[in-house]
Amino acid sequence: MIRPFALSQPAYLRVVRTSAWYDLVVTAGFATPWTYALVHDALSTLGDALGLGALPALDPIEILYANLMGSVVVVWALLRIINPLPVHGLYDGLARTLFSAWQAYALGHGAPRWLWLFLVAETAFGVVQLVPWWRARRTDLMDSTAGRPLGGAGR
Repeated sequence: MIRPFALSQPAYLRVVRTSAWYDLVVTAGFATPWTYALVHDALSTLGDALGLGALPALDPIEILYANLMGSVVVVWALLRIINPLPVHGLYDGLARTLFSAWQAYALGHGAPRWLWLFLVAETAFGVVQLVPWWRARRTDLMDSTAGRPLGGAGR
């Protein structure tokens, strides 16, 4: 069994909170139809100016999906900012793994190349939040296979 309290160190919780701030800043503009139109135009203009690709014209279903994603991510970010817990880092890391997979899929199917910037950030935050869980799990498995009580002696 993984000991979540081992991941309660201030440094890990700072990573959880920092990833939440990143999410809030990046996705707040996706949460409403009006702000998404502004974000869409800005990303499209920037991508076009840099030669990285523009977005297709807005349509009601795209706006709906952007708003749903933005709303959920904003609420999830606020939870992690206000009350970061180690398990939030685990679930956020898993969610970022999914987001990264879908971003890579989109890039492989012709999405604008500026999406790489978001893919790198998603992957980095995912790794930074999941590796401590993997290490804690590995340590617990090594402790249990060594015949010691889970968590080792003196803990």
